[in-house]
Amino acid sequence: MANDQSLVAISFSDSFRATEFLTVASRLAADGHLLVRDAVYLVKDADGKTYVKETTDLETAEAALSGALWASLLGLVLGGPVGLLVGGGIGAGAGALTAKAVDIGVSDELISQLREAAQPSTTTLILLVSHIDEEPLLSELRRFEGAQLVYGDLPEHALDRVRAALSGETGPG
Repeated sequence: MANDQSLVAISFSDSFRATEFLTVASRLAADGHLLVRDAVYLVKDADGKTYVKETTDLETAEAALSGALWASLLGLVLGGPVGLLVGGGIGAGAGALTAKAVDIGVSDELISQLREAAQPSTTTLILLVSHIDEEPLLSELRRFEGAQLVYGDLPEHALDRVRAALSGETGPG
């Protein structure tokens, strides 16, 4: 699978399995097998009502930290200790707002489409990922037999391998 950003949405029968898979994806990221750019939970209850829970937007946190550091440094040089504190606060806010304005995570349009497509009593995990090391990911996906791939913009052969892993098939795919 490519290093380009890809969106994948996998539906689970309960929120615990969805959370477990996000934990697995985070571990794969920590081990260098995947880069998770954003993650969103879409929960549809038995009555058909949907709830969206965005996880921490990693890009926004990075932008806020970067803005705080640069503004603190500039504030320290220009205004001493008071400038350090004021500059840090202003820089963090400006960095976070800039990242949110650019909105590089999962689009609201996709979330809206998936709200309609989601089945009742399911939790769908929507992931924006890149730098995918295919084999470790497929190996982990096999543990989530019964989950359904509901959206993916990966190449068709990669989507077929994901579907096969979620159906419990072993082998090269």
